[in-house]
Amino acid sequence: MNRTLLTTGAAVGAGAALTRVRRFRPPARPEVPHADVGAIDATRAADHLAQLIRIPTVSRRDPEQVDQSVFGAFRERLAELYPRTHRELELELLGTGAMLFHWRSGNGAQPLVLMAHYDVVPADGQAWTRDPFAGEVVDGVVHGRGAIDDKGALVAVLEAVESLLHEGFRPARDVYLSFGNDEEVAGTGARTAAQTLAARGITPWAVVDEGGAVVTGVFPGVPGPIAVVGIAEKGVVDLELTTEDAGGHASSPVRGGATARLARALVRLDEQPFPPRVSDVVLALVDTVGRHAPAGHRALYAHAALLRPALAGLLSRAGREASALVRTTVAITQLEGSRAPNVLATRARAMANVRVVLGETAESAIERIRGVIDDPSVRLEATRADDPSPVSRTDNEAWATLTAAIRAAHPAATVTPYLMVQASDARHFAQISDSVYRFMPFDLSSAQLASLHAADEHLTVAALARGVAFYRELLQRS
Repeated sequence: MNRTLLTTGAAVGAGAALTRVRRFRPPARPEVPHADVGAIDATRAADHLAQLIRIPTVSRRDPEQVDQSVFGAFRERLAELYPRTHRELELELLGTGAMLFHWRSGNGAQPLVLMAHYDVVPADGQAWTRDPFAGEVVDGVVHGRGAIDDKGALVAVLEAVESLLHEGFRPARDVYLSFGNDEEVAGTGARTAAQTLAARGITPWAVVDEGGAVVTGVFPGVPGPIAVVGIAEKGVVDLELTTEDAGGHASSPVRGGATARLARALVRLDEQPFPPRVSDVVLALVDTVGRHAPAGHRALYAHAALLRPALAGLLSRAGREASALVRTTVAITQLEGSRAPNVLATRARAMANVRVVLGETAESAIERIRGVIDDPSVRLEATRADDPSPVSRTDNEAWATLTAAIRAAHPAATVTPYLMVQASDARHFAQISDSVYRFMPFDLSSAQLASLHAADEHLTVAALARGVAFYRELLQRS
């Protein structure tokens, strides 16, 4: 009898599982009129982006190495390229050059904030096939540092605003354009902008900054384009690891010196990565895109909530991007030892850039690293320690409006929330709004994603035009 009950129970369970898989299909897509991308002056937008790429607004950690005159020249060129925006919107300069435009609507509705940053990372020492600051437009592609990160988005926003102003459009709610000048060095520009709005009692209806994009082939077993919208971002810890020793002449080395102990610590971190874990945000991503997968993957995705460990293992092995979604990562980015080839190091130093997944904190990540290293002679000091951001809402009008604008500009894309593995200026606005979304409205290839902060960054003119169309749709639908 017990065997019969077990057999019956197993059959019922299997039947329920099969039913769930059969029903695990994409919901009916709401009808959204397609944006008129063909009406966008793509040539003009590409030319403007190219001009702005030619102004090398490079951020560096040492403020003394930053040429502020270049940033001033960039702002002057913006005023020349977008005269209506500068004439009809109010502009405040904050801190050392953050720009905050205010487009008044005439009513008291909560405002929409559109963000971008105009500083870029250096291109030194990278094997570019073109001059990174030549701003060339060749065969329908804009080449150069900042084409995607993040001058492309800044141009798309301003092209949308300028064209709507030309048409006599007036927004239904106030709009702020917040353009940071030091995002790449985790500076204070965007923080000052958020603090300025907070001091004035302003709670944004929605905030849209850089983040996810429209991508293909990055999620296991899921075909077709996916528009991934970051509703949260991982925390960031910059962790300095140091060891010290007496030093001396390199002709008489000792075992276990400063460099050896530091190297041993780094190898341990590399060999013992953080365990993968599936957060609710990643679960929402799986639930959305998994419905488009073939049967084999769909069987797992349909039961993702019950099979989190198996799903975590699958994603952790699916590639760099997918693995970063489900685990805290540790990247060793800088190494220092002795300054002479024949002198033993009295101090060895490494910098670890730690990206903290949801469900963990900066403090818990540091403590695990300390335990993995298991060497009290290796000193740990956090020069930056930010916890993961709050999770933004996906059950409100702001999210519905955002997704409708994405579908209008990218009709074939599946829109889904996801966890942004990079850091952005948007984290500062998460303190004053529960609807902060991280999305670049461009369709990007794997090669383009790999070019961020690397050589040969580029953006197609067609993608730039769809980005302009997205911002026009968002402004008109808000």
